[in-house]
Amino acid sequence: MSRKKVVVAGGGAAGLTAAIMAARKGAEVTVLEQNEKPGKKICATGNGKCNLSNTKLPKDAYRGSHPQFVQGALSQFSQQDTRSFFEKMGIYFTDRDGCLYPRSGQAQSVVDVLVLEARSLGVKIKTNEKVTGIRREECWKVYTEGWHYPAEAVILANGSKASAISGSDGSGYLLAEALGHHVIKPLPALTALKCQGKGFSAWAGVRTEGEVTLCIDGKPLYRERGELQLTEYGISGIPVFQISRYAVRALDEKKAVSLNVDFLPEIAVESFPGFLEERRKSCPYKSEKELLLGIFPDKLIKVLTGQKNLTEAVKAFPLKVTGGMSFAQAQVCSGGVDTAEVDCMTMESVLNKGIYFAGELLDIDGMCGGYNLQWAWSSGACAGSHAAEILS
Repeated sequence: MSRKKVVVAGGGAAGLTAAIMAARKGAEVTVLEQNEKPGKKICATGNGKCNLSNTKLPKDAYRGSHPQFVQGALSQFSQQDTRSFFEKMGIYFTDRDGCLYPRSGQAQSVVDVLVLEARSLGVKIKTNEKVTGIRREECWKVYTEGWHYPAEAVILANGSKASAISGSDGSGYLLAEALGHHVIKPLPALTALKCQGKGFSAWAGVRTEGEVTLCIDGKPLYRERGELQLTEYGISGIPVFQISRYAVRALDEKKAVSLNVDFLPEIAVESFPGFLEERRKSCPYKSEKELLLGIFPDKLIKVLTGQKNLTEAVKAFPLKVTGGMSFAQAQVCSGGVDTAEVDCMTMESVLNKGIYFAGELLDIDGMCGGYNLQWAWSSGACAGSHAAEILS
């Protein structure tokens, strides 16, 4: 029996995993990567340290029009499977409160072991090859500039428009649409938020613990707590990243979006005046600004005490959100190929037999903390394994 030909469009996290799993099943695999080398975006994750996965899995770890879609792939290739997959290829892990990193501290080592494993299995990795079209003839044919590759199965793992890295151009969306798939509008996610106002330079550069509440059309809907980064354009930090996809999508729908920032979430709003009075009694010689010394950074104290109501400034600082950052400054996208048109257990298109999807190209985005890479490994493994079995 002849080996099944599988072509993978994209040599990133999902694409390389798909190629390895398909090759392990006996398929003849070719990866087409439009950059000069594979795995460039992996190298940029986790500030170059690569947060591979997370041992924790909160209920809202994944978002999308159908967030439950992830369960099919995660049930077949879990976090534990991911850990075993990489350990067998030589990665030794460091666990930082559930976040898994390679012990080397270098994302490049993750790319290296994936490429070495793929090549040891006979996977052909062709770089500087951008897929320009996919057509069904006597079999599937994947076209690049000046060449075409025949295949019984094609895995689209082209990634999203997020990232400043070359190749993050959204070309996979066009390929999916040409195959009849609906693409939910991609928008930046895991990004900082721009806010209305001109005085943000006063607090720019401040890092402080706090809690942000996202309000859409006046209703408080999402809340996140952690280290905030105050910027000259508004606000950033992981808590902001976690809720940004909802803010950006709401703005795209012309809804009113605002934030309330609690700079001292440890103390209830009704207790704050008493808390401040106790500090005043202990140090009656201090001014209002001086009472806040030791709680907030100096630059933030100046901003807070410059507001009309100090309690409101500290406990519910209002910000009107005007937008997110660009695709180039976002870690991932929300939106993508509609998962209602993809089999959650195989990653195969329900519209085109032999076409599979994996990774960020799909309408699934995860929280910060390794969840997006976990989705890449799981969906890639699922797509690769099932694509290799299409003729069996």
